[in-house]
Amino acid sequence: MQEEMNHTLYPRIYVEKTLSLIKPDAIHKAEEIEDIIRKSGFIILQKLQLSPGQCCDFYAHLYGMPLFPSLTAFMSSGPIIAMTLARDNAIAHWKSIIGPVNSTEARETHPGCLRAKYGSSELKNALHGSASFHAAEREIKFMFPNSLIEPLPTREANEVYLNRYVNPTLVRGLTELCKNKPLNPCMWLADWLTNNDPNQPQTCDGAIVEEKECQEIHCL
Repeated sequence: MQEEMNHTLYPRIYVEKTLSLIKPDAIHKAEEIEDIIRKSGFIILQKLQLSPGQCCDFYAHLYGMPLFPSLTAFMSSGPIIAMTLARDNAIAHWKSIIGPVNSTEARETHPGCLRAKYGSSELKNALHGSASFHAAEREIKFMFPNSLIEPLPTREANEVYLNRYVNPTLVRGLTELCKNKPLNPCMWLADWLTNNDPNQPQTCDGAIVEEKECQEIHCL
């Protein structure tokens, strides 16, 4: 019951990143599309306009496939805007907004999606979105080489970390706070946590050593 209450009061939101491309056939609607992006809960973290050469390099992994020449020719035919988008569940959410790859089919099956609205065919489908976390990582790194893309920890991993490294110290600090009843509890707790940080080096017989090493010395 307590666990369910905690989830309600403090929902876990994991921020994710995905790559978006506004392709040459939809570039004239860029402002309108960016407005839709923001209204859909995304933050645009990075943005740039690609050169024709960059477009070819972006699709280099498809070299040798029948669609490669027409795809690179189309993508090099005009300006392209690349954006890093961020929000919870960004990859899946952006994919659902842009819809199926083939714009013609999208108008039949997902008439409200952006590819149905702005695209005209499977090739000229207006927009791109990363297919998976690994695709997003590769694509964002290509467009924005200095970006930091890290795998998101699972809920279980977060709970293990908090229970092991954070909660024990925090409980001790809050207990001492209740005992001392200081006039400025926030500053008092901040100072206490700083002075009782278990990750700080400990002094043992005049030498600064890690806490674990200090305990081992006393056990010898």
